[in-house]
Amino acid sequence: MTTLRLIHGGRSGSHVPGLLIHNASEVVTMAGGLRRGDAQDDPVAHSADAVGGPESEDAPVVACWEGRILATGPRAAVEGVLEAEGYPLARFVRIDARGGTVTPGLIDAHTHLLFGGTREGELALRQQGAGYLEILAAGGGILSTVAATRAASSDALLAHGRRWLSQMLSHGVTTVEAKSGYGLDLATELRLLDVAYQLGREGPIDVIPTWLGAHAVPPEFRTRRDGTEAYVRHLLDEQLPGVAAQGRARFADVFCERGVFTQDQSRRILSAASAYGLAARVHADELAPSGGAELAVELGALSADHLASPSEEGVLALARAAAAGHPVVATLLPATTWFLMHKDYAPARLLIDRGVPVAIATDFNPGTSPMASLPLAMTIACLQLGLTPSEALAAVTINAAHALEMGDDIGSIEAGKQADLTIWNVPTHRQIPYWPGADLVRMVIKRGVPVYGHD
Repeated sequence: MTTLRLIHGGRSGSHVPGLLIHNASEVVTMAGGLRRGDAQDDPVAHSADAVGGPESEDAPVVACWEGRILATGPRAAVEGVLEAEGYPLARFVRIDARGGTVTPGLIDAHTHLLFGGTREGELALRQQGAGYLEILAAGGGILSTVAATRAASSDALLAHGRRWLSQMLSHGVTTVEAKSGYGLDLATELRLLDVAYQLGREGPIDVIPTWLGAHAVPPEFRTRRDGTEAYVRHLLDEQLPGVAAQGRARFADVFCERGVFTQDQSRRILSAASAYGLAARVHADELAPSGGAELAVELGALSADHLASPSEEGVLALARAAAAGHPVVATLLPATTWFLMHKDYAPARLLIDRGVPVAIATDFNPGTSPMASLPLAMTIACLQLGLTPSEALAAVTINAAHALEMGDDIGSIEAGKQADLTIWNVPTHRQIPYWPGADLVRMVIKRGVPVYGHD
């Protein structure tokens, strides 16, 4: 039996403050903190099959109170403890999982949510052999999106964000990290961060803004002989102070990559951001070994993202940091590699075998991963990276939460944590990546309130 640990909340008001999810075939808790090594394959799942089925009194349930997880465990035991502790069962709305699976709400820890325009023409260019940096050098790629984003109104960006957050919610996502980086000037970067913040305030999905001014060198700096260095000075002297004064961004990120920003330039930007209280994230080693993984470890970054081409030293640095109790989460983006039609995926198995915690995200963006489905990214992670379904689920729940420095509040079903839950129309979490592209979400619950659902 799961140990029952209750949290006590207010009981005043006319609303019904409790929620009890029952009749589940499986409850996957992800309890116990950040997963790495063999532990990434342990979802701490409680199955009804072993105790007589979903309707058995010993089948697992989840109880929530005032937006927080109250308890999880066998139904009869949980109900007994609730009443003994002064939580009348009549104050709980009962949610019938109908034999489905209950998991923590999914967390997409790397997206470029807000942008103007689309870039479908680049698909044909890549089919003809054009590479990422080649398209960028010709004024396409990020730069075409920068032009469209600068021209977009805040209302247009809000409407765009609502559209795609609605899509993500329908795929079971309850928290999203949203990067700027398609403005590359102070005014537009501030606008992107403010729109992301507004979307988070609107809900129901929590939106966590990240400043990514160092995403590319903008056109107005490219004609200068010292263009990249001049733009770095602009980031340090103008953008970063403005972003810090605005107070919307929680993190700072840099595209540390050959042909974009060097390791030294990335270090200067992230170190300066840290002085303003912005925790570091790194676009690392996506196209070639760039020292990004090593830099992420050196700076104590929360995550090193992409990692399609890390050096051996970079992998070793990540492994040493994890073993020393200072893990940098490797946030892998397999949908990007897939959509770019590249053959070399991030070495997920090597990272897990070396004890590095792995997260999975969509990298949702208009050019290299126009995909809003985190479950589909899980499928690609299983098929191309070699993750097991349990490892993939850990990668989009508890490990993704830690990549956002939110592991104490979301990412698992444990007493005291925020009641962010997804109910799936499948009897086991192992079927989530098994049905690629299928509509599997029955209900999404945010802070103890159902915010999406259908039969």
